[in-house]
This record gives sequence, structure tokens and C-alpha cells, in this order.
Amino acid sequence: MAEKPIHTESFHNANGAQRARPSIGLSSQPFALESTDADKLSQIVEASPPLKKGTHLFLQGDPFMSIFTVRAGTLKTYTVTNEGEEQITGFYFPGEVVALSGIGTDHHPVSAKTLETTTVLEYPYIQLEALASQVPQLRTQLTNSMGKEIRAELQMMLLLSKKTAEQRVATFLCKLSDRFKQRGYSATVFRLSMSRNEIGNYLGLAVETVSRIFTRFQKQQLINVEGKEIEIVSLEDLFQVSGDAKVCDESPGSADYR
Repeated sequence: MAEKPIHTESFHNANGAQRARPSIGLSSQPFALESTDADKLSQIVEASPPLKKGTHLFLQGDPFMSIFTVRAGTLKTYTVTNEGEEQITGFYFPGEVVALSGIGTDHHPVSAKTLETTTVLEYPYIQLEALASQVPQLRTQLTNSMGKEIRAELQMMLLLSKKTAEQRVATFLCKLSDRFKQRGYSATVFRLSMSRNEIGNYLGLAVETVSRIFTRFQKQQLINVEGKEIEIVSLEDLFQVSGDAKVCDESPGSADYR
């Protein structure tokens, strides 16, 4: 049973460090804008100091004030039930937007926690919304990001309700491959910052089942596993195992699973 987290270490007091106006790199910037508009956006963005593993960006029930982009590292989002049990709802990597589920509400419906040393960019939402009303390109991209979040939730419902254990793990790895490729990283060799237990929690599987499937996939020469390092030997064969209807889409924004 998971214990509900408390504000002992959070984004706004991590290490007592001050946040700063960042020099935003393309890999951590989800909004592709013309240079003049990008300069306007940079005026409202704040960069976090490095947040150590286990730091909460925000907690379920906290007032919704901002959305965030992962600049480096990895985050997970999760809810805590009335019984105190944790249910992971997504994983976020560099360049991906966190906290979109809080838009239209007064409070965050999930918590967000770092899985390793992580830095983020913070976009105060009132200021971002005001700027988006002046910059149509930003408004469109913000709307697209919200649509992608909705698709991810729908696809996760399908994953949990219809797919076998092997299909869930294969889909998870295939979608991670897509997401890393879209950000300019290797699609076949990457590190899983989350634990097997966290993967199982997210996919609705026991940790023993996840470990057993990883071992089976390795014996079938679909993947190589070395600790948290994963090499996908045959992405096409892994995709066939996933049971999806078409080959992994290579277009930007195609991978919706979190």
C-alpha cells in the first residue's frame, strides 16, 4: 500500500535554489514558434534547478498554476486512491508536456514525481494562455498537446481492457521507441528510468509478470536487456507482438501512450 506523499521535497523548495530564465533548447521546447514569438514565450518561462530523484513537481489536489516541459530526466504521474494505493498514469521524457490534465480545473488531478535527477521548464498558465491568444501558432500547438493527452487516455483504456500481458509490454516498448525517436534519440537503444514494479503498476500487471515477459522477449531475440538498458533487436517483430493494427507511425506526435 502506497503512502500519500507530503511536501517534504517539492519543486518550489528543492535545494532552496532559485529558478531562472532559461536559454531554451529545441529538444526541450514543445512549441515550435517563429523567432519573435519564441522570444515572447521565453519571457514567461522559468527553469528549475536540478530536481533530485523523488522530488514532487506537484501533488494531487495542489492548485493548478502552471504546465511544465521536461528538459532533462524523467517524471511519472500518478493518483492516490482513498485506500492510499498508487496508480501510475503516465511517464514523461525530455520535450514532453506535463500537467495538461489540470487545465480547466482549479487543482491537479494527479501528482508528478521525478524518477531521476530532472530539470523542467515552467509555463505559468495564465500568462501562457494570454500569449496564446496573441500567437495563433502557439494556440494551435497548445490545443494539439491537449488533444494528444486525451488520445493517450483513450488508448490506455484500450490497452488495459483488451490486450494480453505480452501485448501490453510490447506496446509499451514500441511506443517508448516512437517517443525517443521523435525527440532525436535512438529508437532502439534506451534506458528505462522506471522500475519493473512501476511498469507493472502502469500496465496493470504484477512485477513478476513484467520480468517474465522481458525474459521471454529476450529469449525470442526481440530485445536485449542489461539492467535498465534496453535494446530493441527487431522493432517490426515487437510491433507484431503488440497486436496493433498498423506499423508504428513515424510522424511527429504519433506516440500517444504516456
